[in-house]
Amino acid sequence: MDHKASVRGKVFEELRKVAFPDSRFHFDFGAFITDFEGSASAVDRLVAHDDYRQADVIFITPDNCIEQLRHRALCDGKRVLTTTYSIKRGFWLLDPSRIAPERRLYAATLDGMEREAEHYTLDAIRHTIPKVDYLVTGTGAINTKGVRFGKGHGFFDVEWAMMYRIGVIGADSPVAAVVHDCQVLQEDLYPEPFDTVADTIFTPTTTWKVPAPHKPTCGILWDLLDPHMLATIPPLQELQRMEHSRPDSQ
Repeated sequence: MDHKASVRGKVFEELRKVAFPDSRFHFDFGAFITDFEGSASAVDRLVAHDDYRQADVIFITPDNCIEQLRHRALCDGKRVLTTTYSIKRGFWLLDPSRIAPERRLYAATLDGMEREAEHYTLDAIRHTIPKVDYLVTGTGAINTKGVRFGKGHGFFDVEWAMMYRIGVIGADSPVAAVVHDCQVLQEDLYPEPFDTVADTIFTPTTTWKVPAPHKPTCGILWDLLDPHMLATIPPLQELQRMEHSRPDSQ
């Protein structure tokens, strides 16, 4: 953890030079994933990629740097699955067939998504969305091997684990990270068993393809899970109930 904190500190110092402050969190990069100069170019690279072009349902995190991507995905007719408020208000589906074109930009924002989206439980996701084709996240720091260090809370890894356990993604599901060039490191970073490594990294100037990215198949490691996360995140509570009711859980 000290190594991760050191990496974040170095990257955040450089990121502050190109980041856009958040109206609530200013430059507190431990509280949000910031937007940055050139993010539109990074998004341009992503939407030209085959993983995006072939996707129907995309999980896109509610990070500031990919608000433009959420909007473009809706305009491209793709359904966007996301979470809000640190997963505490659960999963939401933005369906462009149910959102007026003039409302899609608002729907892509943190303030607008819950007003325009439909709330989905994990049970509803697994019965109505048979497959999530692509996952996209921002992050705090990442190396060229796709190992991410986010804000330090592990939300994306928990989201991956929940979707993996209900069967809508698999070990071959592609993951993309959208970051500024200053967030991409050459040094070795060492993932935990539950860390989700990115397949592709999109920056304003470069697309990095990661060879053989590690995807966790362990689900939620309940013994290692922060008790506060379980107590405050309803989808985790729902998944725990599901797993306790599985025949093989006895």
